[in-house]
Amino acid sequence: MRRFGTGDRIRALGAMSGTSLDGVDAAVIETDGERVFGFGDSAYRPYSEAERAVLRAALGLWEGPEVDAAAEVVETAHAEILSRFDGIDLIGFHGQTFAHDPKGRGTHQAGSGAILAEALGLPVVWDFRSADVRFGGEGAPLAPFYHFALAKFIEAEGPLAFLNLGGVGNLTFVDPGYAQADANGALLAFDTGPANAPINDLVQARLGQPLDKEGALAAQGEVDDAIVARFLQHPHFFRMAPKSLDRDAFAALAREVEALSDADAAATLTACAAASVMRGMEQCPEPPARLLATGGGRHNPVLMAMIAAGCDCPVVPVEDVGLDGDMLEAQAFAYLAVRVARGLSTSAPGTTGVRAAVGGGTLSRPGELAVALG
Repeated sequence: MRRFGTGDRIRALGAMSGTSLDGVDAAVIETDGERVFGFGDSAYRPYSEAERAVLRAALGLWEGPEVDAAAEVVETAHAEILSRFDGIDLIGFHGQTFAHDPKGRGTHQAGSGAILAEALGLPVVWDFRSADVRFGGEGAPLAPFYHFALAKFIEAEGPLAFLNLGGVGNLTFVDPGYAQADANGALLAFDTGPANAPINDLVQARLGQPLDKEGALAAQGEVDDAIVARFLQHPHFFRMAPKSLDRDAFAALAREVEALSDADAAATLTACAAASVMRGMEQCPEPPARLLATGGGRHNPVLMAMIAAGCDCPVVPVEDVGLDGDMLEAQAFAYLAVRVARGLSTSAPGTTGVRAAVGGGTLSRPGELAVALG
């Protein structure tokens, strides 16, 4: 079994199933855990409606039959998509987040990397967040170290920011003038607030659709400014970064828009997502030269226009600098897997609030589970 040494160009495959519950992204990168050398193939495996129902039933739960059933769905879907790739040295498996309470019970990503290592015959790095939480961190967001590597890859000359618009939004301020991601001042990262999750939940509940495609429903509606103003009084917006959120931290938003029409509710939830980004931009140490958007929300022109209207810098999709916004999160966990395998840090005080730079993750190799069970 391959060992992972300093400077090795490792072909790593990462997988991400986000809080939007749409499906599994998988992507290959070549990296030594510090530099990104290039990108390989990628694939997407959507969850079926039946699978999505099983996953939704486990949201907010830490254990029990619903969580067990959801973990099986996660493992099966990941094994299916990851088996399509050849020539892989290492896999990074995030799992599916069902509950996140870093200052309480911790963080919970369902799915066993050990089971996947057996099924795929490859080493798998997983459980990326637990170590960070044990050392006082929020356990999220974890993509910022990869954002730092990407800023170097695109040869950014000054500070910039990455905005991931997934189920929850998160922002990373990057100063590529620093040599290492874990240097004090190189990164500041935090969850901005809800992004796609409340919108997806609304259209699923009211229209039986998984998302507001291209913001078409929101474009027909009127924003209820009073609801947006109340939304911005949530305690999250008065906390200093780093900070993170559970997917359902803003569950009250659904009740706020109950009396609105479908279009007005979608428009208002979209405005809330944009407002949380604008509020987050105020915490950047200095104005970034540009805001690079990734994640599913960048496909929503209504959301992107609202964010651009409230920001003092250009807001563009990461494709404008040659990156893949659909696969960036999956790539991030491929990158982090290599860092774990090499014993490098994966989070720092500026990204999760952890007390000192820490490396998270468990490396499972084929055969280890069989030995443990034997």
